[in-house]
Amino acid sequence: MANAHFVIPTPVNEPINSYAPGTKERATLEARVASMSNEVVDIPMVIGGKEVRTGRTGKVTKPHDHRHVLGHFHEGDESTTRAAIAAAGSAWNAWSEMAFEDRAAVFLKAADLLAGPWRATLNAATMLGQSKNAFQAEIDAACELADFLRFNVHFASQIYAEQPISGPGMWNRLEYRPLEGFVLAISPFNFTAIGGNLPAAPALMGNTVVWKPASTAALAAHYTLALFREAGLPDGVINMVMGPGPEVGGPAVAHRDFAGLHFTGSTATFNHLWASIGNNLSNYRSYPRIVGETGGKDFVFAHPSADVRALSVALVRGAFEYQGQKCSAASRAFIPASLWPKVREEIAAMMSEMKMGGTEDFSNFVNAVIDEKSFRRIKGYIDAARASNDCEVILGGRCDDSKGWFVEPTVLLAKSPKYCTMCEEIFGPVLSVYVYEDAKIAETLKACDESAPYALTGAIFAQDRTALVAMAKALRHTAGNFYINDKPTGAVVGQQPFGGARASGTNDKAGSKLNLLRWVSPRTMKETFVPPKDWRYPFLG
Repeated sequence: MANAHFVIPTPVNEPINSYAPGTKERATLEARVASMSNEVVDIPMVIGGKEVRTGRTGKVTKPHDHRHVLGHFHEGDESTTRAAIAAAGSAWNAWSEMAFEDRAAVFLKAADLLAGPWRATLNAATMLGQSKNAFQAEIDAACELADFLRFNVHFASQIYAEQPISGPGMWNRLEYRPLEGFVLAISPFNFTAIGGNLPAAPALMGNTVVWKPASTAALAAHYTLALFREAGLPDGVINMVMGPGPEVGGPAVAHRDFAGLHFTGSTATFNHLWASIGNNLSNYRSYPRIVGETGGKDFVFAHPSADVRALSVALVRGAFEYQGQKCSAASRAFIPASLWPKVREEIAAMMSEMKMGGTEDFSNFVNAVIDEKSFRRIKGYIDAARASNDCEVILGGRCDDSKGWFVEPTVLLAKSPKYCTMCEEIFGPVLSVYVYEDAKIAETLKACDESAPYALTGAIFAQDRTALVAMAKALRHTAGNFYINDKPTGAVVGQQPFGGARASGTNDKAGSKLNLLRWVSPRTMKETFVPPKDWRYPFLG
């Protein structure tokens, strides 16, 4: 065991490549996209370091070309989940007792591999399998995931350094132990970085993990785990299982050694898992840690003094980047009547210039939504708006599933802040706008606060500082990530720790010390150097 206090490399946010025409990174990525597009990858589960193939497979297809098969992933069942739990248990002793600097080195190496030789592969997998354009893939699969890995190490070292004071004659210490048991990580399709961070963050703190990635992100998950393994991650520390939720989550949360849940996904699924955990409390060795980031109905609220151009750009980018499939996406907007005609004109002009199509064409701003289920749900909201007397489709709205799951960027004009598309999460390229009378800003702020159950992200726009102060106060509890004169998306690790409350989750802030603290169980140790030898206290004299 080394007897030095090692200094962690100072983390810096990974620079974002532009992929502009003529750049070397563009040529490299285009070549990798082309080569991976011609592959059909066999994607096994990985349990205890061994590849597990069941023959029960699902297809990985391009969302923007749903007849094009990229691979097949193997699904497990309750028995494979139990095998993954056992593998996590077998790896726990060695991993939990490994020195922090050695655990940290695995993830720091993974970050550098990702920033270098693995960059094009993870980006291409995300572009093809999740239909993200080159820039959205870059800021997600390359930059954000590398940032998570580096900044988590930095924050973990800060946690370990936080120690109690010691009085005369004693030495007080605080040990940050990993949890007793395994952590279940359940990750969504929409961010490769989240898929990597949900198992990696608990693992960094000495825990072992059963990871269930979304099947619609199976290709990126496959390469993410391969990246970790190349970086030196020991067998059994992160075990990747695929399968229906009840066959993975069910037996996992019922197991005695279930120690924690790291989740990103729908509010309904998180609620179901939490209820299941509550029903199993008497079975557990310890109370499990529950960390979840769920849904959002994120808003942009404009004051009459707002800069129209800045507001319009924020609405277009916030609502339509990655087809609105971000839990932080701008989904509802409150615009004063005095600004609305000009805002509508600006948005329409921008939308008329947007191209929609496959990710292989770098000139496409909009790509496909993730799958048929999502396509049908989003189309249902648009069709209902067309038929409603309380809402109208004013821009976009066309849907085409003949080749890919394409939904045109859409703007709806709602007559009430309580119309369903102003309140319910759609998770697609649909922006609902409510135009309010300038004089009714106070009651409209109240409606923004109360009309949706979520509290993830939100943005306010105003040039008037007094107005900004009043709006921020009125909307204080509506968002865990709050933006002033900017779109409500694009949180950067180390700069804007991410998470929300209410129906949006536990607000444990991914990419911060707050999240990492959830994966440790502190032990206070007091050592007395010269212990007393007489039971009597002076007051007895």
